[in-house]
Amino acid sequence: MRPYILNPLFTSLDSLPGLGKRLGPLYTRLVGGSGHVVDALWHLPNGVIDRRFCPSVANAPDGVVATVTVEIEAHFPPSSSKGPYRVRCRDRSGFLTLTYFHGRRDYLEALLPVGQTMVVSGKIEVFNSERQMTHPDHVVPVARRAEVEIVEPIYPLTAGITQKVATKLARAALALAPELPEWLDGPLKAQRNWPDWHSAITALHAPHDDGELTAFSPIRQRLAYDELLANQLALLLVRRSNRHQAGRILEGDGRLRDAVAAALPFQLTGAQQRALAEIYADMAKPDRMLRLVQGDVGSGKTMVALMAMLVAVESGAQAALMAPTEILARQHAETLAPLAEAAGFRLAVLTGRDKGKARQALLDRLAAGEIDILVGTHALFQADVQFHDLALAVIDEQHRFGVFQRLELAAKGRNTDVLVMTATPIPRTLALTQYGDMDASKLDEKPPGRKPVDTRVLPNNRMDDVVAGLARTVASGSKVYWVCPLVEESELIDLAAAEERYQYLQQVFGDRVGLIHGKMAAQDKDLVMERFVGDQLDMLVATTVIEVGVNVPAATVMVIEHAERFGLAQLHQLRGRIGRGDKASTCLLLYVHPLSETAKARLEIMRQSEDGFLIAEEDLRLRGGGEVLGTRQSGLPEFRLADLAVHGDLLAIARKDAALIVEQDPDLESPRGQALRVLLYLFERDSAVKTLRSG
Repeated sequence: MRPYILNPLFTSLDSLPGLGKRLGPLYTRLVGGSGHVVDALWHLPNGVIDRRFCPSVANAPDGVVATVTVEIEAHFPPSSSKGPYRVRCRDRSGFLTLTYFHGRRDYLEALLPVGQTMVVSGKIEVFNSERQMTHPDHVVPVARRAEVEIVEPIYPLTAGITQKVATKLARAALALAPELPEWLDGPLKAQRNWPDWHSAITALHAPHDDGELTAFSPIRQRLAYDELLANQLALLLVRRSNRHQAGRILEGDGRLRDAVAAALPFQLTGAQQRALAEIYADMAKPDRMLRLVQGDVGSGKTMVALMAMLVAVESGAQAALMAPTEILARQHAETLAPLAEAAGFRLAVLTGRDKGKARQALLDRLAAGEIDILVGTHALFQADVQFHDLALAVIDEQHRFGVFQRLELAAKGRNTDVLVMTATPIPRTLALTQYGDMDASKLDEKPPGRKPVDTRVLPNNRMDDVVAGLARTVASGSKVYWVCPLVEESELIDLAAAEERYQYLQQVFGDRVGLIHGKMAAQDKDLVMERFVGDQLDMLVATTVIEVGVNVPAATVMVIEHAERFGLAQLHQLRGRIGRGDKASTCLLLYVHPLSETAKARLEIMRQSEDGFLIAEEDLRLRGGGEVLGTRQSGLPEFRLADLAVHGDLLAIARKDAALIVEQDPDLESPRGQALRVLLYLFERDSAVKTLRSG
């Protein structure tokens, strides 16, 4: 149960005064989260307007926000509906004109009665030596001057939500915020000079100056640390719960692994051998394994997965490998099939495409233990898929699957070990926040024989030269990817751009050009991809749907249009689609002037380095934690208050603090433990609290 003290913050956002049917959905979408009052608290101002500057009219500078006290002299309604409504005011030093467009006469005469002295606040503009203020932000009688002469927070907005509305809603949410028990370690709080939670959240919504809103201010650092501590504590509690679940001892006799090693045309890299040693050690323990294998594009994760699965098979059990798409699942199966034949283990593949009697026959063999390794898509989750004895579940491209899907697949076996793989290199700080519940192995070497990709950066006006060069590439029997950018705000425009590029290249290269984009049905995408993998297409025009996985050794050129629009990690993932055979490969990054400094830095890093881990760290540095690696696509957590690019040191402290808490008070029963339960619920890490009860 959520602590009673938090109930006011977890009522619906719609309960805030002024949020009706029209504004409710707009504001809910603006603040994000789960639609509770607490989301309004996490929607922080990003600037301030200081309304404490109160000059005389004559001394009010052009372009500056000022609060002036004036007498209302006369109203001048417009002669036509299109003209502005003007109100003349004055103080002892001179005149000020208030200008309203589409102003209603009755409303303005009531707001600004002639002969009254009023306080008005807004931006002063000087035009032909006369001062004016267009649509003042505030107009109040002199008795209410104190309401206006403040430092006013400025909130990020969306169409339909004004600053007045956003400020009013933030204040209403603050009024519901309770005083909460202190969950911070006392010495840390004192050393950092951090306020208590309630004071910090209040100060952020009523700042005295811009400085209090920066990521480095004690107020913001306190709240960022709270969020990071909740994240780390939740991960460690879940990890402890997983560790306490019994696993099974899987050691195998090595016969299948030896047979596969003998059949391979190459030796495993040092990084693969190190990762396997860690995996074998985990599998041999009586506790359940939960391990992440991070491997850069083309680092040999599939081979690591196979060797791990063979430990399960040698022990008389079964293994499953789950991939995010059908084409990737089938590709894994094709890679493993010759090794299955050489070593003598039984391999099958199951995707959504399998239907009817053939599917039922496969399921019968699986349930009878006649299949050793099953490769598939999320078709593996379906209720009628029953394993004889699933001992290891391998999940490829983890970020495409949620934690619950991971657990669902593991639940199909008895005390199943779980191995998770990702080709998205993740900076150390992000790995801690997303995968802190797992042990991690890193594949940081490429298999022998892989040639580096020659990356070149070219302006868009060299397009004709690029196309001419591609004609030579295609004539030599190689294949080409041509990537058009996909920008979230306007999929239709991007789709049109991809189709236009496709038609242009078709005119040059004929029907050997294919097109693939996110709006296509999955089976249509797979069909085009199969034609490209085969010998029916030489060139594939695509939006970024080709990022993950597919192996086309004949593809040696990657053209990325508007490369300046992509994040570093995304560019690196795309580049990883080529250079997978033994031919030299080239990646052409086409950009459009003018380039921002960040875009310049990004393209330069791509030109210089192929190290995915270095690139990921640079991506974090250049983009900040909010959008690094395209967190929305990759399922990494989006923090509301912490910025990992700035608060990395706080994450390290939170990690140590959480580890100490779990060691000393694993059930959170001490006074501080009880306060930490409130923290976990405040940041909606409820699932971690539930693990305390389930043991």
